Parts: sequence; structure tokens; C-alpha cells
Amino acid sequence: MISQIFLKIPKPMQTDIWAHLLPKRFTVEEAAFLFVRRESEEKVEFFSYVDCIPIPAKGFLSRSAFHFELTDETRAVVIKHAHDLGTSLVEFHSHRGRWPAEFSSSDVLGFQEFVPHVWWRLKGHPYAAVVLSRSGFDGLVWNTGPDTPQRLNGIVVGESVLTPTGLTSLERWVL
Repeated sequence: MISQIFLKIPKPMQTDIWAHLLPKRFTVEEAAFLFVRRESEEKVEFFSYVDCIPIPAKGFLSRSAFHFELTDETRAVVIKHAHDLGTSLVEFHSHRGRWPAEFSSSDVLGFQEFVPHVWWRLKGHPYAAVVLSRSGFDGLVWNTGPDTPQRLNGIVVGESVLTPTGLTSLERWVL
């Protein structure tokens, strides 16, 4: 049984993702999708970086400081790319402010729709989500099914391991 789950990202890509999601001045949430391959070592599972699509402004149907919705075309492009690569998806998005990162009620509602859809379209490939703020991140992984999230234990960047806040309550994720 897997007891820990980590995301592996090369340092240059981590720098680019953070710069896209947390620009110096931002008034709305930003998003990006990573495409990752699953690798297991004993009781640890790694999702290793393969590719990334930062979502441009035109990829959002709507967005604000507290919510975003992707266009149908953006969703289709992201899912098709994961299908073509044979990878899992990791959604990254940002929250404004300096408080510790935690998934919001708006995020929960979005996952209730999107995670089962991605599981169906990608034939059971896991889905993960990371919310990033200026002071840290939190992460969840739907590794065994679209209704049972687990905590992401960290993001491996080079030789460093970034630790999530762990503030998101798993009890509120009944999908």
C-alpha cells in the first residue's frame, strides 16, 4: 500500500510555474496543468514531470480573485494532451493574498465536476491538484478513484522537498 505521494518537478520548470502562477502583481487566479508519469518505489509514489501547459488569459471562461472557470476548449486540449502522452494531470492554480494555501469552497465545487470527468476520459489515470499562494502550497491526489482524495506529501525540486501546508480538510472532500 502506498503511504506517501510526491510530485517531482525539475528546478527550471518549478521556477517557470511559480512565475506564471504568482506574478508580481496579480488580481485574478492563474492556472497551469502539468502532465506527469506515475512511478512507485516501495511505499512511495512519485508523479514525475513530463510537460506543462500554462493557461493563458484566453483559456478562461471567467476568473476573479477567488474563482476561475476554464473554457470547454481549454479543458479538451488539456485532457487530449494527457491522453496523447499517456500521463496523469496535475492542476496548479494560485490564490491571492499572503495567508497559507488551502483549497477553497469554490475549488471543492469545481473538483466535484471535473475530477470524475477526467478519470473517465483518461481511463483511471490519477488526478492531482495544487493550490499555490505566496506563502506556500497545499495539494491533493485522487490516486485510487475520483471520490477519494489523499494528501500530496511534497514536491521534490532537485534535491529539495517542498512541504505542503496540509490545511485542506479531507472531510470536506466527499465527492
